[in-house]
Amino acid sequence: MTTAILAALLPVLPAAAQTVTGDQAAQMLYPPRPAEVEMSAGDVLPKDQAKMLEMVAKDQPYYAAIAISPDEGLMSEATMAAANHHTVEAATAVALSQCNAKKKGAAECVIVAVVRPEGWEARPVQLSASASEDFANYSGALAISAATGSWGIGASADEAVAACTARQPAATDCAVAIAD
Repeated sequence: MTTAILAALLPVLPAAAQTVTGDQAAQMLYPPRPAEVEMSAGDVLPKDQAKMLEMVAKDQPYYAAIAISPDEGLMSEATMAAANHHTVEAATAVALSQCNAKKKGAAECVIVAVVRPEGWEARPVQLSASASEDFANYSGALAISAATGSWGIGASADEAVAACTARQPAATDCAVAIAD
């Protein structure tokens, strides 16, 4: 994704929550698996396609969103999945942006499925499935990018931000979410 698209998305993405300690985060984070799928296809998809999409979406790492162009349907190059973000809102913004950039029809893209941790409820700290799994290696600070889903762990806040940016150079918004 280009820097211009990321810059356009930043106002609609949730800001990183206040920094919490590693012990506090350990109490709030979901295990990296299992995930649940919430379908929102309504009448956009035929039932058989919605069922197939639900089965495929279940294998996406949370937080994820799948967008389609209603004019083109599920089996279109405009269909986009954004997975392994730190919130559904961030995944939704990316999936819609990418879908709308590729669609050929007139109608704006719509979200047809989201993936969250099983038993999800809003919590002050949310990490992607991969970042939640990597939390086992936590040592001092963990930084996240709301725009890209990148994350990084380091002994200090500066090291965590550098690791987040190094993981995904387009992650220009890396900020410390967890620090001791």
